[in-house]
Amino acid sequence: MQILLTGGTGLIGRHLIPRLRQLGHEITVVTRSPEKARQVLGSDITLWKGLAERQNLDGFDAVINLAGEPIADKRWTEQQKQRLCNSRWQITQRLVDLFKASNTPPSVLISGSATGYYGDLGEVVVTEEEPPHNEFTHKLCARWEQIACGAQSETTRVCLLRTGVVLAPKGGILAKMLPVFKLGLGGPIGNGRQYLAWIHVDDMVNGILWLLDNDLRGPFNMVSPYPVRNEQFAHALGHALHRPAVVRAPATAVRLMMGESAVLVLGGQRALPKRLEAAGFAFRWFDLEDALGDVVG
Repeated sequence: MQILLTGGTGLIGRHLIPRLRQLGHEITVVTRSPEKARQVLGSDITLWKGLAERQNLDGFDAVINLAGEPIADKRWTEQQKQRLCNSRWQITQRLVDLFKASNTPPSVLISGSATGYYGDLGEVVVTEEEPPHNEFTHKLCARWEQIACGAQSETTRVCLLRTGVVLAPKGGILAKMLPVFKLGLGGPIGNGRQYLAWIHVDDMVNGILWLLDNDLRGPFNMVSPYPVRNEQFAHALGHALHRPAVVRAPATAVRLMMGESAVLVLGGQRALPKRLEAAGFAFRWFDLEDALGDVVG
């Protein structure tokens, strides 16, 4: 297949691209910084600097849209919220416009989203049908998904990746947590009761490949079948590193440090991959300790 991909230098993209190429697909990566992308992805990959000069997507079989500024790297000022939205909404809208301008549009758009779509739902078991709690992460993801669905037609199906916390070496949430936990200073956040929906990066990549190859559409929770509480996650990470994990981060301190974005770690979703499993996808990593042992080992 000829595949156009955005967000290729991000955590998921860096793991997805080698698998796509291994399977014989031809990849074109859209990037704001071709120099950086070439360093990360190699010198033999086709790169486009943005989409402004493109007229259509004729010649491509699929588009995988993973672009978006990291959501937890900075406090959520109003300006930062707008940057988070624009980095997702604008490129997705441009892709949709190109789909509509194509004589032979790609047969599938696989577009990013997050379990943040649901907001903080506490103890509720969250499948793809669960009504969301209306907060910033929901508004961000809902609009993102709505824009992506504009590409849907008789010839194009749209799949939405409601992604949880991706566990991978050298990036993502673990890049922030490992230095503290390796010093034996890690532990639960707040009361530790909030749920964390996680997925091993291998399952994330395999899930995208599954959606690419099967006639599926709509939203999919890209999470392990077994979400855990924050306290369990902290203990499992400490065990994988052979370090204690008992230094609790008080909720008040987290809110002072992170502001409104503290909801990302003090809240959560007990999300399950109902539609992915119903479609026949088999997870490789469903035990958290095994997954963390693989990633940090």
